[in-house]
Amino acid sequence: MERRSVLKNLGGLLLTQPLISSLPEKGKKPAIRIAHITDVHLKNEFEAPAKFVKCLHHVQNQTPKVDMILNGGDIVFDMNKENIHTIDDQWNLFNGIMKSENSIPVQYCLGNHDIWWNENNRGQAVYGKQYSLNQLHLENPYYSFEKGGWKFIILDSVHLDIDDTWYIGKLGEKQFSWLENELKITNGNMPVLILSHIPILTATLMIEDNVVNKWQMLGGDMHTDTSKIINLFYQHPNVKLCLSGHIHLRDKVVYNSVTYICNGAVSGAWWDGSRRQTAPGYGILDLFADGSFDERYVTY
Repeated sequence: MERRSVLKNLGGLLLTQPLISSLPEKGKKPAIRIAHITDVHLKNEFEAPAKFVKCLHHVQNQTPKVDMILNGGDIVFDMNKENIHTIDDQWNLFNGIMKSENSIPVQYCLGNHDIWWNENNRGQAVYGKQYSLNQLHLENPYYSFEKGGWKFIILDSVHLDIDDTWYIGKLGEKQFSWLENELKITNGNMPVLILSHIPILTATLMIEDNVVNKWQMLGGDMHTDTSKIINLFYQHPNVKLCLSGHIHLRDKVVYNSVTYICNGAVSGAWWDGSRRQTAPGYGILDLFADGSFDERYVTY
């Protein structure tokens, strides 16, 4: 009884103490506000163009205003094994909408559906990632930039598997070395945000039907070099936030003080309502100069 009384009193004391939180102070002005949109999967069907325009307008009507959009890939519906005319149509539709309906600067990364995998077209100059890089006016599929006191690192997480016919999530040795150097040369006081299409770390793969005694995680659903990347981040405490999509589900995992957010898709379940319990939407993030951030998922 005495022990129970002591614990009760301790509980009361703990409740009266101020809570330690990573959330920014109320009224604190963010250094930059971004919208994270991903998995648009645009094509001229399913009323997708009108719904995408609605999403873009929703982003632009946010208060305070959004300073920048990060597009997380799977921009068009699907380039896998399609013919060049279908691919042209999807990208012309996307670029036309972005030109007429969006006024916010956008930075892009590539998704698995933004890559031309058709084996019959391997000899063409725009095969693989080059076609989409040309459309987005990008020299490389991975790059970095600074804005609002933050370093943004855009990764290329989609690569051919060992059988050279399908994809898995990874960086590869060349890109990993580049990432190591980017973090090394970044001022340790500058917070870092990482954007990838395939999640580096996610709990969404646990949401599976009819699991008997184990989960099956495929190399195309999450990075296969997760441990290696996490070990690198551990050496750089200024890495604060990793954004991804790909799964069309929303979750947030915090590991070693890094927050991994997988946001839901603009297209939801490929323009057929919600994907499980995640409705079509996008992320809004307020990034602060001290490396803290506030974030939420917005349905439109």
